[in-house]
Amino acid sequence: MAADLSPLDEFLDNAPPAGRLLVAFSGGLDSHVLLHALRASLARRGDERPLQAVHVHHGLQPQADDWILHCEAVCAALSVPLAVSRVTVAETDLAGQGLEAAAREARYRALADAMQPRDLLLTAHHQDDQAETLLLQLLRGAGPAGLAAMPRLAPFGPGWLGRPLLDLPRRALAAHAHDAGLAWVEDPSNADPRFDRNYLRQEILPRLAERWPGASARLAAAAANQADALAQLDALARDDAERCRGEAPGTLSVQALRRLRRGRCRNLLRLWLRDKGLAAPPRGRMDAILDAALTAGPDRTPCVTWAEVEVRRYRDELHALPALPAPPREPIPWDLRRPLAIPALGLSLDPAFLAAAGITPGTCPGPVTVRFRRGGERIRLPGRAHSSALKTLMQAAGMPPWERERLPLVFVGEVLVAAGTRWIADPAACRHGA
Repeated sequence: MAADLSPLDEFLDNAPPAGRLLVAFSGGLDSHVLLHALRASLARRGDERPLQAVHVHHGLQPQADDWILHCEAVCAALSVPLAVSRVTVAETDLAGQGLEAAAREARYRALADAMQPRDLLLTAHHQDDQAETLLLQLLRGAGPAGLAAMPRLAPFGPGWLGRPLLDLPRRALAAHAHDAGLAWVEDPSNADPRFDRNYLRQEILPRLAERWPGASARLAAAAANQADALAQLDALARDDAERCRGEAPGTLSVQALRRLRRGRCRNLLRLWLRDKGLAAPPRGRMDAILDAALTAGPDRTPCVTWAEVEVRRYRDELHALPALPAPPREPIPWDLRRPLAIPALGLSLDPAFLAAAGITPGTCPGPVTVRFRRGGERIRLPGRAHSSALKTLMQAAGMPPWERERLPLVFVGEVLVAAGTRWIADPAACRHGA
């Protein structure tokens, strides 16, 4: 009799409506069991949603091309279409992380790229995987979000990511594979104890199970408890976010944050960053936010950085954003007959906004360049007899310093005629150089 995989049916009963069902199919035992059981379940239930397998080819093992042939044979036998995505784990991907983590990131990017809106991507993670994840997070000093380990269902790419076998131990999957006569490939890297997860799987979890039978199930249950606690903490953080909202969209009020206890403030900051899709800071960086950004005087603009993330303060507001590139230092020539791209900042300037103000190639007495602030710039605005300090205009508009540094300044000769699209000079200043 085949192993009981009824949790798969229960998952499908409660999963959100999906356009297609995708299975992350490595060709290994776990993913073969998932694809085989899912195909049978859909047929049994009369579910006619499209089913597709997705195989990610990393090219990290000599056998990788053979694995594609195996996956093609399995999918052909099950009448399931197969999509193969080839990825390369470059040396640059390894910066700050190991090969295991870099390959995982590349794999998930490829899986997300294979999805369409409303797709439900299924992976074959099981109870033992969940136990390993919890232990890894504990050893990394993770908080509730990390200790909640892998969720059963979460938004992913343009759709959803589901793990329908998360309550099943791997021995149940192995039993199903043997009972059904399935064949699978073995990735030799899974036996390499240099990788943290393999070390836990081979050395630590078996010893825990000898002393505490059912250890994996208990660890998985602990992760579920952390997920419940995290839901409550998130609800509290949502309430706090409403009370601490800054005037600018997506910001938090420093004065409001100061009224929260330190632990509650950490909880809010973690949710705030997660909602923005930014990496959570390590404990030391979180303390730096609390100690620097929240205690600095109103005239200070502290910045705390980690993992390509920046938290900056300006006046009473806390801003979180991806790490900002430095603006170009040299002037950039601009032919006003065509748009100007500034790849370093991801900007593209269209001359139409200048033409609308009467600044065209025909009215410009000198070369046009784009520069970035060095200090002391002045601009003569329409209707004003004298020029205004750009710094004064920016301060009055409440523009944060990091935005000022990256605002493209358009010069005709040595005359500032536009600061982005926000301040455009009187065309007479352009014509007469004053």
